[in-house]
Amino acid sequence: MPALLLQTIGLGKRYPGVLALDAMDFELRAGEVHVLFGENGAGKSTLISLLAGANTPSAGEIRMHGEPVRFSNVHDARRHGISAVFQEFSLIPTLSVAQNLSLGEEPCKGGLLDRAALRERARVMLADLGFDIDVHAPVSGLTRAQQQMVEIAKGLRGEVSVLILDEPTASLTDTETQRLFELVERLKARGVGIVYISHRMQEIARIADRITVLRDGRKVTTLPAHGTSADRLIELMSGRAIAQIYPHIAASPGEVVLQVQGLSSPNGVRNASLTVRRGEVVGLAGLVGCGKSELFRAIYGLDAVSEGRVLFKGQPRTGAKVRQLLDEGLFYLPPDRKGEGLVLGFTSRANITLPLVHGPLRGRGGWLRKRLGRRLSTAAAERVELAPRNLERPVALLSGGNQQKVLFGKGMTRDAALYVFDEPTVGVDVGTRSALYQVIKKLCEGGAAVVVISSDLPEVLHLSHRVYVMCRGEIAGELEGDAIGETPVLNLFFGSSERNP
Repeated sequence: MPALLLQTIGLGKRYPGVLALDAMDFELRAGEVHVLFGENGAGKSTLISLLAGANTPSAGEIRMHGEPVRFSNVHDARRHGISAVFQEFSLIPTLSVAQNLSLGEEPCKGGLLDRAALRERARVMLADLGFDIDVHAPVSGLTRAQQQMVEIAKGLRGEVSVLILDEPTASLTDTETQRLFELVERLKARGVGIVYISHRMQEIARIADRITVLRDGRKVTTLPAHGTSADRLIELMSGRAIAQIYPHIAASPGEVVLQVQGLSSPNGVRNASLTVRRGEVVGLAGLVGCGKSELFRAIYGLDAVSEGRVLFKGQPRTGAKVRQLLDEGLFYLPPDRKGEGLVLGFTSRANITLPLVHGPLRGRGGWLRKRLGRRLSTAAAERVELAPRNLERPVALLSGGNQQKVLFGKGMTRDAALYVFDEPTVGVDVGTRSALYQVIKKLCEGGAAVVVISSDLPEVLHLSHRVYVMCRGEIAGELEGDAIGETPVLNLFFGSSERNP
């Protein structure tokens, strides 16, 4: 049996009024991938923050190679060989890629920074991972996927015996994900133990050796990955059987709400045309970077339009301002909830009512109608299954799943004609996914038009009545009804199928 690298015994973490982790026993052996699986708020993030030195335990102990250890900070944990790549990036946007990769361990020559060695070290690190990134580029100019690659490279700096990866593929393309998995296999062969957090069943089946399931801050069980079904994991995670994650959504297509004709934009979209009707879910699929998000950012007025027309509810709205489209009934949910969707220092209630501040909540003399705001935000929270206790909490203190519910809640305070959900379930657990899919079902069957933009292929296949597939900035094809399937969509992903008229 491989050597025991890392062990926790009765590990616990208590915050004021909250027991985030309770009596956690966990083992990591050399050369294994040990997946932590559980709903948002189950204790996964708390556990890895203790292992990585970002927080200190309230109870229990951590052992490495059988010896008790206590980490005063992240740097201390790294000295012991534990490195973490968290879901929230720790990069400095104003510095270059090379500077970020050597931060705190810069090479010097004659007492001065050796810039040539700094850049060469960064090139070697990225080349070893198969990541093609300009080491001179400032991090602020990188895509989120590129930033994720830099974060992974940074986590592998130096001698690492324990690597913690928290949702590492959330922003990566399929090709980049495959490279990461190949890297994981190389690390395993070297005896590195890997703690891996993911909600993606296919990933877990692909790379896991063992799985520890957490619920409500406690360990439920540890079991071998081989022979454990997805249904079994979901039942252990949630405490209930989820027979059907994806609901059946009845289609009743009505009037055209959105019509896009030959739209092109400076952000890479070329000659895109589509229609969306009331009473249907339209999926927009494609690989990361294919232009699917950029298309609706241009439609919504977040990015410029260079050619083409946008008609919303029959009226020309090409280049319209975001505020105008929002007031007319177009709600857009961005893919980056922390960067664009939420104000982390505000409460959930304040975030939910934010789109109403310059509309229905503005009373006489410019005063806010607080009573109306409380009523609307409470009703919206009920629609997205956000617990009442979370309404008065700052969003920054909520789990990722609850943050996503708050983001959904912003669109539930008034009826919209069109809801556009861009990566609606990124980084959330299966239980939260199920709840959010029910929201989409009720919106569609209530007569709204819904667009789901997603890099998660099963999500698009199971929710959509029609699917547009994008490839290299263009709409490569449209599929409907029984024609929607994994093979035809994948063919269009890579431009290997003739376009549908």
